[in-house]
Amino acid sequence: MKLDKSEALGQLAVSSTPFITLFRHGTLQVELYRPHKTDLQQAHTRDEAYVIIGGKGEFINGGGRCTFGPGNFLFVPARTGHRFENFSDDFSTWVLFYGPEGGEST
Repeated sequence: MKLDKSEALGQLAVSSTPFITLFRHGTLQVELYRPHKTDLQQAHTRDEAYVIIGGKGEFINGGGRCTFGPGNFLFVPARTGHRFENFSDDFSTWVLFYGPEGGEST
């Protein structure tokens, strides 16, 4: 299985939502996410990872804040509040949900 960012961004461009699901296998779900101006997402019930495709900005994860750019990997444990802020217009990211509801134990 191969996901191409240009093809995926083209699919997203004709979608009415800021994300599309591109792949599922077992507990793994891969999405492409590209919010417009504001990130309105809520905490999720499963662990989540982001791999930034393009753009830059700031990422709020629980009580922490960090900057991000292309190629960065970001992890969010299940049920943790998080969002992207101050991101550039070209921001987009792969989103990977995996594992059981409630997240994996550490």
